[in-house]
Amino acid sequence: MTTIRIDNPSDPRLSDYRGLTDTALRRIAEPEGGLYIAESAKVISRAVGAGHRPRSVLVQEKWIDDVAVLAGDAPVYVVPDTVAEQVTGFAVHRGALAAMHRPVQPDPAQLLEHSRTVVVLEDIVDHTNVGAAFRAAAALGADAVLVSPRCGDPLYRRSVRVSMGTVFQVPWARLPEWDATAPLFAAAGMHLAAMALADDAVSLDEFAAVRPEKLAILMGSEGEGLSASALAMADSIVTIPMGGGVDSLNVASAAAVALWALR
Repeated sequence: MTTIRIDNPSDPRLSDYRGLTDTALRRIAEPEGGLYIAESAKVISRAVGAGHRPRSVLVQEKWIDDVAVLAGDAPVYVVPDTVAEQVTGFAVHRGALAAMHRPVQPDPAQLLEHSRTVVVLEDIVDHTNVGAAFRAAAALGADAVLVSPRCGDPLYRRSVRVSMGTVFQVPWARLPEWDATAPLFAAAGMHLAAMALADDAVSLDEFAAVRPEKLAILMGSEGEGLSASALAMADSIVTIPMGGGVDSLNVASAAAVALWALR
């Protein structure tokens, strides 16, 4: 581990971490440099355990021992608390950040070929929901997660944090537009079940009783739900029976319920 102490927030070596506010990162979902930010020693450890490589680590003095074994040959920039906050734009409460090289994404067709159950996230823009959906996928037996072109970045730091690092555990890939996606599911023999409200929807209980062998569970965006294109492509429309005057659940909660019922 190469330890470098830096007291100047303008130091160019800290450029990977500069101004990492939520708003700024949402505008750059997948930066051209091929990096993402892992936050906290626990998340960095899970990323490294999954084979991801850090380009550098930014750490506060009291957390050095927690990241020493994780950095490998990457430089470790040790900064005062005030410098960490000035550089990143937020209070780094968990003590450590790592600029990680993005791994090469798998081919969606290969993921579908070797999966029995996949979750498809269409245009979910809230990174908290993306992370929570990945956590449900990891805990409840999904083999992979596929995300639409406009879905939030699973490797955005809030998504990674909410997922408790399970975004490194569950294989995932970004899909093309629906007209190019439909043939991928057909070739893999996947039954597409759209989770949506519709007059002709079958209840989750009934669908689970005759669950297809290879299944893709389609989850729509927080506001609009699944698009017309996704619904048109679906083989079944499935709904979770509700009570108490509530018509739907948060998308990540709905994914967890569906995965549990269809496990």
